[in-house]
Amino acid sequence: MRATVLHAPRDIRLDDVAAPQLQLDTDAVVRVVAACICGSDLWPYRGINAVGEPARIGHEFVGIVEQVGASVSTVAPGDFVIAPFTFSDNTCQLCERGVHTSCTNGGFWGTTDKQGHAVDGGQGEVVRVPWADGTLVATPSQPSQAMVAQLLTLSDVFPTGHHAAVSAGVTAGSTVAVVGDGAVGLSAVLAAKRLGAGRIVAMSRHEDRQRLARGFGADEIVAERGKEGAGAVREILDGIGADFVLECVGTADSMKQAMLSARPGGRIGYVGVPHDVVLNVPQMFGRNIGLAGGVAPVRAYIEELLPDVLDGTVTPGDVFDLTVPLDQVADGYRAMDERTAVKTMLSL
Repeated sequence: MRATVLHAPRDIRLDDVAAPQLQLDTDAVVRVVAACICGSDLWPYRGINAVGEPARIGHEFVGIVEQVGASVSTVAPGDFVIAPFTFSDNTCQLCERGVHTSCTNGGFWGTTDKQGHAVDGGQGEVVRVPWADGTLVATPSQPSQAMVAQLLTLSDVFPTGHHAAVSAGVTAGSTVAVVGDGAVGLSAVLAAKRLGAGRIVAMSRHEDRQRLARGFGADEIVAERGKEGAGAVREILDGIGADFVLECVGTADSMKQAMLSARPGGRIGYVGVPHDVVLNVPQMFGRNIGLAGGVAPVRAYIEELLPDVLDGTVTPGDVFDLTVPLDQVADGYRAMDERTAVKTMLSL
């Protein structure tokens, strides 16, 4: 079969690899219908995260179950399923507490499982899914082609934006500022709106992303950065800043921007993968700023979010502004790297 392999910075290829087989009774084999490229995939693609040897890549996919192990009972061949960006058993103490990304038996796509078996990356034709009962979520029926894109966001980007909003504590009628206009930031706007935020400010310097942000529920756009941007947020939000700030980038500058944009007593939900982020704890103490977030436990959120996606209450799939076939995956990476695409979907 064919699968995406990162060989070196900006050297992404579609290679022939061995087709996966069931290894354990708890496995399933899923034929991928659609996958996508994540902003976090760009860190190794750009060489910011070291690339030591060719590695399978990709962690967002939906597909059709082809085979299941003898112990699998919640999904069956023919089911359309959503795969969160980590696999988990959904039964350990940490999963029961909603932290599936720290599952004692879980792991990440493109690595190995706890038994030492290789785990496929999500940007390929077929994937072996460990702990299929705990990981996969089946939809009630086969979705339309248009719905596939909406469901694909549930594998990562939409629940990650939701995690930012939940971690911050967004409440009905509250004021929210979103730092980051990538797919996660835009999803965070949508999540805040869904949770009833009264006024949402999206920080974006790109007209196409500003339009998406407004479509997802942003009331105001701030293009400035730094102290000037924070001043604009405060001016818009009653002169004091946002009740809740959603940090969706992961750089030192984006975290500083989030801190500056929060009102005294405000809360920040962060989901951007941190790179060189340093916290000014004395400043946080003096201003009573709270901080919570981290890796989004997507599996914990899918069942809550799925009904609103299926009935069209929310349309998170609108973040996909470029779709390419799997054999053009390198073009998809290039488009996101050059910011000519917000998020690329890979069709199979």
